Amino acid sequence: MKEYKVTGNKDTRSGFGAGLLEAGRRNKDVVALCADLTGSVKMDSFAQEFPERMVQCGIAEADMIGIAAGLALSGKVAFAGSFAAFSTGRVYDQIRQAVAYSNTNVKIAGSHAGITLGEDGATHQILEDLGLMKMLPNMVVLNPCDYNQTKAATIAAAEYNGPVYIRFGRPKVPVFIPEDMPFEIGKAIVLNEGSDVSLMATGHLVWEALQAAEMLEKEGIKAEVLDIHTIKPLDSEAILRSAKKTGCVVSCEEHQYNGGLGESIAQLLVRNNPMPMEFVGIDDKFGESGKPEELMVKYGLKAVNIAEAAKKAISRK
Repeated sequence: MKEYKVTGNKDTRSGFGAGLLEAGRRNKDVVALCADLTGSVKMDSFAQEFPERMVQCGIAEADMIGIAAGLALSGKVAFAGSFAAFSTGRVYDQIRQAVAYSNTNVKIAGSHAGITLGEDGATHQILEDLGLMKMLPNMVVLNPCDYNQTKAATIAAAEYNGPVYIRFGRPKVPVFIPEDMPFEIGKAIVLNEGSDVSLMATGHLVWEALQAAEMLEKEGIKAEVLDIHTIKPLDSEAILRSAKKTGCVVSCEEHQYNGGLGESIAQLLVRNNPMPMEFVGIDDKFGESGKPEELMVKYGLKAVNIAEAAKKAISRK
């Protein structure tokens, strides 16, 4: 079992803020738009350094997407940010028409995603955003796992020419991805080699998958852990290679089963190499108000749940 050094605890939204600022320093055409949540989405540092490149749209998300598309068509790299519930679900029509269909160079930033938003409750805890975004032609979908990877993903999104959705969260989580680890859109990362089961995780659940692998190792089970930070385009080659090696798969995500990473993996396996697969995620439910950790436990998104799913998948070989 490869050990990852935890260098602290930071929220992934701060990784986005740091990445946006760095992208702005590298490219004068990077602009940012926000819907009255500049501080919450961590766009404030960019706004302070580049006030002439920051557009505060107010509580008008549809207008924000339209303005972002217009700026992109004029040659800008436009980042449009809000809570994920508002930057995807509230403005899906505008994203579909002005961004995806028009293939404009807009980067949609979704903060406070998933159940770990916590006390704000079901109306703000979007658990469907990855599915909404991945179904759109031309849209790249990123879901990084910690501060360092979110920063790198944001810079990569700025350098990519085309629509991108990047998802991140509010709670402080372990920082374990090395700062210098390369980030490549569409390329999964094998964080731990194993031969008995493949744990394929995204976002906050990558860390939980690593903890599950440690638990399983104590029982003599060798789990391979893949960090699938890009939901679309999916790294089919890496997924099929790992699945063929271990013979069974567990998908791990802070998202609905429907439309999520697990659905994409299952479709890939059915078409190429059917095998036992289990899912760790949200089973067709809305969230509720509560502390992030309590909700992770209640909805079965912890390392112990992943380990149980892994043993079930192995038993079905």
